[in-house]
Order: sequence, then structure tokens, then C-alpha cells
Amino acid sequence: MTWRTRAGAMAFALALSLTCGGLAACDTIGGTSGGHGRGAPAPLPVRKGDAASGLPDVLVKQRPDWRSCEGDGWTCAEVKVPLDYADPDGETISLALIRREARDQDKRLGSLLFNFGGPGGSGVESLPGFAPEFETLGARYDLVSFDPRGVAKSSGVVCRSDPEQEEATTRVDLTPDTPAEEAAYFRDAETFGAGCAARSGEVLAHVGTTDAARDLDLIRHVLGDRKLNYFGISYGTELGGTYAHLFPGNVGRTVLDAVVDPTADATGHARNQATGFQRALDNYLTGRGENPAAGSQRIARLLERIDQKPLPADNGRELNQSLALTGIVMALYSESLWPKLTDGLSEAEQRGRGTKLLTLADLYNDRDASGHYSTQSHSQRAISCADSKRRPSPTDAKALLPEFRKISPVFGEFLAWDTAGWCAKWPVPGERLTPEASAPGAGPILVVGTTGDPATPYEGSRRMADELGVGVGVLLTNKGEGHGGYSPQNRCVTRIVDDYLLNGTVPQDGRTCG
Repeated sequence: MTWRTRAGAMAFALALSLTCGGLAACDTIGGTSGGHGRGAPAPLPVRKGDAASGLPDVLVKQRPDWRSCEGDGWTCAEVKVPLDYADPDGETISLALIRREARDQDKRLGSLLFNFGGPGGSGVESLPGFAPEFETLGARYDLVSFDPRGVAKSSGVVCRSDPEQEEATTRVDLTPDTPAEEAAYFRDAETFGAGCAARSGEVLAHVGTTDAARDLDLIRHVLGDRKLNYFGISYGTELGGTYAHLFPGNVGRTVLDAVVDPTADATGHARNQATGFQRALDNYLTGRGENPAAGSQRIARLLERIDQKPLPADNGRELNQSLALTGIVMALYSESLWPKLTDGLSEAEQRGRGTKLLTLADLYNDRDASGHYSTQSHSQRAISCADSKRRPSPTDAKALLPEFRKISPVFGEFLAWDTAGWCAKWPVPGERLTPEASAPGAGPILVVGTTGDPATPYEGSRRMADELGVGVGVLLTNKGEGHGGYSPQNRCVTRIVDDYLLNGTVPQDGRTCG
């Protein structure tokens, strides 16, 4: 599984520090919504440029039937959307929504929609856990999130059973060294895709980011908001950029944090991640007073030993090389997890046991103590492969190995192989090589990049700001570690972002925190 934009609910809860920056100058892009408080939005006209244009009345005029869920003021509902926007009168699917209304209804600004990334992350599951991070914003915004199409409660893609997932996780070598391991690696990728097609049916061809962006605009319309006020994190930034390109006139106050590089294709994303995770590992090692080059070689040798002989772990399980690598990756998502990485590496090197790294790998893989896996990785691959037209071959992946090993002696080999294994023989075609994010005519969009971000390296933030266009993309640089920057601990970023979202204050492009 690629680490391109991983954002599982548990992983976010422990590893993600979100950052947001504010924009300087007053604007009117957010304004007030068309809503009239308490979930009773006024009817909206269907305007040119709305996703609702051309859709049947049963979709255009629907209003959510909110019901209590999750406790603490949360309500849930569903919105129907076309399965295929090219056939608006055809089959529909339901998208699951969750909302907590603004505390100050007299000063309500409308809805603020969140996508926490993945792709494949469930907003319905994630938002209640993250809500304390957004208490200030929740005073004047309805906090809203959703399960995108193909995710969890929104016709979620399912590709294999828990036993099949366990077998693949424990038996398939993600850095194959022999012809037999290579054959098993690509056979597993093909089997995974076939399982998705068999279990998920027609929805598999309609889970891409472009359709999800159209869904966002229909959700905006159904909620009664004149503009889409949006907070996208990790993959959510790609979704936000796609939305801005499709509906620039409907862009409200928008924050993109932990930004996916819109100029990178599948191989470019892997190259970016090899750079980003190695940079984060170097920063971790430097913080421990260890030479990064020597420390990386030490960890690479440990992984080679584990490849030859997996380490015993609790409950009769083993830590193989792929799981050890995954555990290391998990710990690099947040500086707060670096001590757990130290503990895991020490346990493996000094005691010859793998329990602590395996615990981190389970967290990343969304595996609970009973052996149950979430289906986020299924949705993640389905969405990524629906988006990407590029289908590198095993020969292409092998050709990348020298370059990627040079970029990262720890992560490069996995990420080179992953370029071919990710969408190998996928049962539906991909849409494009790279996402389109140009948004002429949109209001200012705040783009937050963290210099030590492992999964979405900082360089992609500048590229996103440039792609959005002059006067649209406004870059805020957060000098720090971890996947994203908006959090109560980061007062500079949080203050700037909150000022932008609540007051429309746009900071100067290029402003820095930290």
C-alpha cells in the first residue's frame, strides 16, 4: 500500500497535526451561506457552474433529514448523488454526512466541509474525534464532513476479507528480491483488483476525484451554502484543488493543508515520498544526535536482517520486513511518535523482538487486536487507480530502483516497486496523468506546507499555490515536522487560519510560521 496520502482515523488521532495559515486582506469569498440556521436552508436557484445544473429535481431539491448520532450534538444524514454524472437521470448512490451545528447561530457563517485525506478516509468517523481541534471554528460554522463515494458508508469499496488481508500483509514481500517474490507481489496486486471488481460492482468505475468534487458541489447546494467553505487535508487538498478548478465561482474560504503535489504523476508521487520520508527520518536521527547517513544505513541493515528472519512479537505474531517498514513510516507522521520509533527500533535491534514496530504497523494498517482491518486501504487504492491513467510495468519499476535507492536507502526500494504494484492490471481505466488545479476567478485559497512533512513534501505546496494561479493560491510555510500543521499546539498557523476562515483575513503570500 502506498503512503502517498495516508490519513486513517486512528492514524490521524495519534499522528496528524494539522496546520493552517491565514490569508491577509479582507475578502468576500465566504460571506454568509444561503442557510437560514438550524438545518433549514433556503431554496437555491440552479445556476450555471453548479453541479446541480442539469440534474433531476429529485436530487436538486433534496434536503438532508438530520438525525441524532454519535452523541454530543452530532447529527447524520444522507445525500443522493448520481452514480454517473454523464447519466444524471440514472442510478444514484447515497453519501453519508455528519454535522454539528454552529454554537452561535446569530453569527453563523454557514457550513465548513472537511476532508481528512486518504484517499479513502471516513469523514463521518473522523470529524467527531477531531472536533476539539476546531472548537474556535465551530462557534460560527456548522462543522460538516462526509464519506466520499466509494468510502465506508457511501457505497464503500470492499476488495478482500480480513483473512485475505492478513495473508497478504504477512506473506507478500513489498520489496521482492527474487523472481518468486516478484511473481507473488504482482499476483497479489492483480488478485486485489479482481476482488474489488467482484465485490464492488459498478461503483468501482465512478469513485474518482473528479466525481467526488462534483459531489462536493451538490452537497454545498443541498446544504444551502452559496459558496463552499472547505478544509482539506492531505488527499483532501487534491480534492479541494480539483473542486476549485471545476467550480471556481463557488469557492468560498478554503484551506489546503499537507498538500499533494498536483504536478506529479504516479511515479512523481512515489519519488516525492521517497524524498519526504527520508527527510523526516534524517530529521529524526539528527534530533537524536545521530549522523543521518549512518543512521539510515543502520536501519536499512536492520530491515535486511528482518527480511531474512522475521522477529517474534506478542500473541504469536511476527514482524516481517514489510511490517517493520510500515511501522517506521507510521512513526514519522508526527514528531510526537518519534519516541515510539526509538522504542521500536531499540526493541528490534537490542532484544530481537518486533512487538513495538508491529503495533505501529497495525495502527497504520487499521488492524485491531482481533485481526479486523478497516476497508480504507481498499477505497484508497480504488480512488487512486480511478484517478491515475499511468500504469507502470514491473520493468519500469525495476528501472527506478537505482534512483530511488539513492534518494532513500530505507524507503526507496519499496516506493519504486509500488509504482507498478499499486494499480497493476486494475479492472477500470484511470482518468488522467495529473490532477488539474488551475482556478482562474476563484477567491484566495490558503495553502499550508510543512517543511518536514514526510507524506506530502513541502515542495508540493508551492506547486499547488502556483497551479491555482496568481491571486488564488496563497502559501503559508510552517517550519516544522509531521504531516500537516494546523493544531492547538501550533499557535501561529492556527491563528492565521482561524482569522482567515472566520474573518476573511488573507495573509501575505509566502508568510512563514516557526
